[in-house]
Amino acid sequence: MTDFRFFKAGSPLTLGQLAEIAGAQIVKGKPEDGPFTDVAPLEKATSSDVAAFYDKALKFAPEDIKAGVCITTEDKASLFGGDIKVLVAKEPRNALALIIRAFYPRQKPEPFISDRAYVAPTAKIGNGVRIEFGAYIGENAEIGDYCRIEPNAVIGDGVILGSECIVGANASVSHTIAGNNVVFYPGARVGQDGFGFIMNPAGHTKIPQVGRVLIGDNVEIGANTCIDRGAMDDTEIGSGTIIDNLVQIGHNNKLGQKCVIVSQVGIAGSCVFDDLVVAAGQAGFADHLHIGMGVQIAAQSGIMSDIAPGEKVMGSPAQPVKDYLRGVATLRKLSSKKG
Repeated sequence: MTDFRFFKAGSPLTLGQLAEIAGAQIVKGKPEDGPFTDVAPLEKATSSDVAAFYDKALKFAPEDIKAGVCITTEDKASLFGGDIKVLVAKEPRNALALIIRAFYPRQKPEPFISDRAYVAPTAKIGNGVRIEFGAYIGENAEIGDYCRIEPNAVIGDGVILGSECIVGANASVSHTIAGNNVVFYPGARVGQDGFGFIMNPAGHTKIPQVGRVLIGDNVEIGANTCIDRGAMDDTEIGSGTIIDNLVQIGHNNKLGQKCVIVSQVGIAGSCVFDDLVVAAGQAGFADHLHIGMGVQIAAQSGIMSDIAPGEKVMGSPAQPVKDYLRGVATLRKLSSKKG
């Protein structure tokens, strides 16, 4: 359940307001019913809570649900009796997420600059910015309106952040130009040197990394994720892309819009991802690859060649999912045969 020591709830909502927020249809109840004050999992929801019933894997009978409102699909709407109000949505999980955002909107920071933070004289700080204890803002950096810079975060010289960005505790951002509503979670490292050198038995020759990191709007960069700046070109992260914790994105990579990169993915340099690419956990990419629009890559896959738009691949080396599963089935059959 939500612990109000950590989260500040918004205003209570009626059934009609919930339906409008979620893009859902009221099939049981009246718009003025309520108010409802929180969201909760099915097994813990009470008469003042909103819950969702959509997952076929849930071993939970409708008659056991005590929520005030249940969001579900059209085929399940008739299962709910008693006083439970019912909203129907094509995607109940998405509808619930929209309602959670309504109950717990992101709060604008209270303007504050700690006297234990360092802000360079040439830095430009927007309206409503909060800069916490131990933070460092470098020369000629620009921090947009309503940004929050958390304790011990480092913003390097010349960095530009748009409005409503969050730089988490102990994160560092250098050589970066970012749009609006970008979140750098704690410990993220963005803009450091890329891994560039020429191998030589007499001693490896370092290649100076003189590019930048360019980040669009509404991007999330997970905790302890590293994004290297470009060598001579730029590293680019498209608007709406979400990057999980512990991801490595090498120099000169260009990720399109609304990509999803899951934990422990490693992307070598100079790859191009078109929009809406999904890379599941621990997938690894060789350098100079082109990953087409809408590609879905299974966990622990090894990507060694380009992938055409819309493909779904898995395995190492990666191959179409059906081919991979057919190969696994064939091996099982062969290994089960008696000699």
